[in-house]
Amino acid sequence: MKKVSVVILNWNGVEMLRQFLPSVLQYSVGEGIEVCVADNASTDASHEVLKAEFPTVRLIELDSNYGFAEGYNRALACVDAEYVVLLNSDVEVTPHWLEPLVAYMDAHPDTVACQPKIRSQRNKDYFEYAGAAGGYMDRYGYPFCRGRIFDVIEKDAGQYDTVQPVLWATGAALFIRLQDYLEAGGLDSRFFAHMEEIDLCWRLRSRGKQIVCIPQSVVYHVGGATLKKENPQKTFLNFRNNLFMLYKNLPEKELKHVLFVRGVLDVVAALVFYLKKEKENARAIFRARKEFKETRHSFAASRIENMMKSTSDAVPERVGCSILVRYYLFRKKHFSQLKCF
Repeated sequence: MKKVSVVILNWNGVEMLRQFLPSVLQYSVGEGIEVCVADNASTDASHEVLKAEFPTVRLIELDSNYGFAEGYNRALACVDAEYVVLLNSDVEVTPHWLEPLVAYMDAHPDTVACQPKIRSQRNKDYFEYAGAAGGYMDRYGYPFCRGRIFDVIEKDAGQYDTVQPVLWATGAALFIRLQDYLEAGGLDSRFFAHMEEIDLCWRLRSRGKQIVCIPQSVVYHVGGATLKKENPQKTFLNFRNNLFMLYKNLPEKELKHVLFVRGVLDVVAALVFYLKKEKENARAIFRARKEFKETRHSFAASRIENMMKSTSDAVPERVGCSILVRYYLFRKKHFSQLKCF
């Protein structure tokens, strides 16, 4: 058994591999550490480049493009390690990035997953949108981070350099115990992509497992390399999957109220897109809600399982306030200003 398997999921990302895989190979060294690339049936030159330019990388060849969620589920079924890292192909790692993660997890057996501090690869003094210094969620399902609330991204001045419990660790660099990943059922393949790591982490937190950010480890993430931020398909997946996640994980006493409020807020979001002349994004929200309504019954068994395995309704990192109210009405745009905890 390996100590750590760093697993990069790839689909037609040959240029990303050429740019970022060298740093992963250079700085992911040590006894029991392997670097794998799981390929989602790429049609570009990914296979040839990996075999010719990165012969030490273990290639896991998948027979179709399974997306992020199922792609990782299938890849990790081929791995035998104590810990795995789900690492995006557009992440640049730094010297000794694995050491603080391994040391903390070894010393804290009740912690199931963690993430490094994520900075922007394009602007390295600032946090990166997808993860920053650890993820949280408000009452109505809106994710935010230490270092990023909606589109406001803070400069990293060491203000979040403490190890901190979080609700979710970013899928851009998710360090997790493989056994716990498998026992929890892995990522929900029905999501295809977006929100699946938050769903997984919420399940684990509800079952009494701890998740933390360890800022002593730093990586740089490009972000948005697969779908542009305002891509209608990304809007669709984010809104649809967020509703699936809420339905699967919300305590019964909150479910009806939260889904009702989200219905109102989603209509408001669609209207904002229309006013910005982004009609395709607005339509994507209504399409997401329609699909949620038509298919939510297929998640009923997952919801029942999650409720049965939950040890507590109250997850501290899912705050009781509305991040929308704090952000738009009270102009609290930095994590340290929220006072929701």
